Amino acid sequence: MSPEMVGIVGICFLILLFLMSMPVAFAMAFVGLFGFTYLTDFSSAQALLAQDIFETFSAYPLSVIPMFILMGSFAYASGMSDRLYTTNYKWMGGIRGGLTIATVMACSGFAAICGSTAATAATMGKIALPEMKKYGYDDQLATGTVAAAGTLGILIPPSTILIIYGLLTEQSIGKLFIAGIAPGILLSLSFVLTVIVICMRHPELGPPGPTTTWLEKFKSLSGVIESIALFVLTIGGLFLGWFSPTQAGAIGAAGALLIGLIRRQLTLKSIYNAGRDGVLTGCMVLFIITGATVFGHFMAITTIPFALADWVDTLTLPPTVIILIIIFIYFIGGFFMDSMALIVVTMPIFYPVVQRLNFDPIWFGVIIVLVAEMGVITPPVGVNVFVIKGIAPEIPLETIFKGIFPFLLSLFIVTALIVIFPQIATFLPGLVNY
Repeated sequence: MSPEMVGIVGICFLILLFLMSMPVAFAMAFVGLFGFTYLTDFSSAQALLAQDIFETFSAYPLSVIPMFILMGSFAYASGMSDRLYTTNYKWMGGIRGGLTIATVMACSGFAAICGSTAATAATMGKIALPEMKKYGYDDQLATGTVAAAGTLGILIPPSTILIIYGLLTEQSIGKLFIAGIAPGILLSLSFVLTVIVICMRHPELGPPGPTTTWLEKFKSLSGVIESIALFVLTIGGLFLGWFSPTQAGAIGAAGALLIGLIRRQLTLKSIYNAGRDGVLTGCMVLFIITGATVFGHFMAITTIPFALADWVDTLTLPPTVIILIIIFIYFIGGFFMDSMALIVVTMPIFYPVVQRLNFDPIWFGVIIVLVAEMGVITPPVGVNVFVIKGIAPEIPLETIFKGIFPFLLSLFIVTALIVIFPQIATFLPGLVNY
């Protein structure tokens, strides 16, 4: 077989392994190793595997991953998510649909100190769903809101997906973080607007909760000050060039730990559990990157990425149409693959095309993350939907999937706006000098 055909067979076999629920990291490493062996020899493939494992786990830039993951673990253990929701609940709970609006805003805040979509959905689901059920909110609206708002963890920095994209494409993680701020705020506001429109058309779906006094509202603001301070310290420090992404993650983790200790909400056991969870999650992501690196080397010797880039040069289609086709491929791929797996598998194939078309790689990263957000709430994979199902097992899966569709429309609109107006994503990174 030609190298290109071997590559195509390898991609098909990789998808088959994913469908068989083989761990993403091992599936990519397995296909990459055997594909490389077939096209060269086993000793070369064995040396490549050892080299990729060593370089991944010893690379200083990759230390940004466990640092930000640890920051999210300490933030959760410190009770920041509870205080974020309580504050938003005090301000928004008394209006129609207010609890869902509070949930969206709390998810936005927690995403800014967490970086994980599943963690954001699970954390806020445990807090918000019982409250919405208590005040008679429609199950479809309640679960759909939490599942969709949880996707903000992918986009609002610090985002694990943006880190992986930056490492795979050798782009500045700091600039990617800053690029995600404006689109993240825009998406949060679009979700709030979606809730308002739904509750205007169907007031019975989101009845108002108890009203609170202005004194109670202002007192509750103390619950968000620490989260804002932590976000400004880490991302603001990155923006101003005070420290590197890895240093920002380490400072953020130390800050979250300090907040928990000051509030006396951390015990030795909770610190141990948060640290253990951070290490396990960080190792999982590093293994995925290792597998992706091995698979990427296999893709390189199949020449598929370069052949695809050369083929694009022969097309008479405008570059915008080609990029829309790539976005559509990612959207369809999100139906069947985890967002992280989809990005690490396809980036070696499509990124050379993006470079050949002279599109801004920072802008493309934001677009791909937005499309990946769609994948975590669409069937059949829909990770966030299954997270919510685990929290509320009495609610049918069909009801949760129906609830996410209005928010999916918001995602489409925001993605379209950033495709049409790239400056939404590129303006802030353009102000940074590193």
